[in-house]
Amino acid sequence: MIKRLTAFSLQAALAVAGCVSGVAMAQEQEEDTLPAHPMYAHMKPNLRGDAATAATVTPLNTFNGTFVYNGTTYSYNMVGAAPSTGESTTIPAFIIPVKMVYKTSSGTTTFDPATHTLTNGQTVEENMIASPIFQSGIDFKSGGVDMGNTQYIDAFQRGNFWGTVKSHTGYHLLLGTPKVMPELTLNVGSSHGKLATEFGVQVGLADIFWFDAQLQNYISAHSAIVPNSLPIFVTHDVYLTILGGCCVGGYHNSMGSTSAPQAYAHATYVDKVGAFAQDVSALSHEVAEWADDPQVVNVSGNPVACGVLEVGDPEEGFNNYGAFPYTLNGFTYNLQDLVYLPYFGAPRSTSVSGAFTFHWNPFDLTVCSNGG
Repeated sequence: MIKRLTAFSLQAALAVAGCVSGVAMAQEQEEDTLPAHPMYAHMKPNLRGDAATAATVTPLNTFNGTFVYNGTTYSYNMVGAAPSTGESTTIPAFIIPVKMVYKTSSGTTTFDPATHTLTNGQTVEENMIASPIFQSGIDFKSGGVDMGNTQYIDAFQRGNFWGTVKSHTGYHLLLGTPKVMPELTLNVGSSHGKLATEFGVQVGLADIFWFDAQLQNYISAHSAIVPNSLPIFVTHDVYLTILGGCCVGGYHNSMGSTSAPQAYAHATYVDKVGAFAQDVSALSHEVAEWADDPQVVNVSGNPVACGVLEVGDPEEGFNNYGAFPYTLNGFTYNLQDLVYLPYFGAPRSTSVSGAFTFHWNPFDLTVCSNGG
């Protein structure tokens, strides 16, 4: 979810999330520490005019496009080559595990994606890398049409532009095998977070503004992370809070030079089946929103009829928080449904079968009917 993080926008986000998530939240039996609203966020980009620095780096590969809705022309900037080129783009990726350490009067509780082992014997970090976000192995279909045996975000983007891609079949947007970077350890003081129970899960909470500052410091200290890549910070059983409101499962942002900004993302991994942000649902949400709004040209978000072009937000409040199960190598991952450009007002001929969402979510949607 991309928001101007003001008190008003936070209240609006909580009100919307509370309305659309009633079915999923009603299933929770344990009382949450805070009112738990499933949501995603986006911080205000930290960009500066620094042409000298930008000249020495390679910016993220992106393309620009437009569509007309109700007589108004809307622009967008997305990752990769334009679908009309029929070219395949692979973006280098980094995984940065974030260990969150909470000290209480009774001891220390740690949430560590690099060491926590799941039911399949893999760590959270390993299971993310083995997921359909980075691996092929699933023959995805959308609108009854085969999008190919590929990564999930590539399948989504192919369906998003199927009106063009069906005759330019070489188009792909892929993530390279991610390089795992040194772990970031954060000691969460009482002024920045606490332990809690949310969605029936014992989790760590952390203030998103404090947390984001730590990620930006990490990026600045690691020269291997460059603008033509996507660094993804991952947490385990941790939700972020905004002005005391819970629960943010992930966000994307950018920093650095306005000419070559560094986009990055955060996603949490909750290993309770049915909980908000379970396994890679948050990761699928944030990588898709980075792909369609990487904060490179439209640094305040791509303006559309419903405000901003965020492809995961309209789906996050539905049953299972908008996620659909897929099994790869014996593990069932939950990939969040994503809306296509026609949802934002682009011609229905843009997407596969004129669909509004990748999974043809059975809930009725019209243009901008569920926010952006």
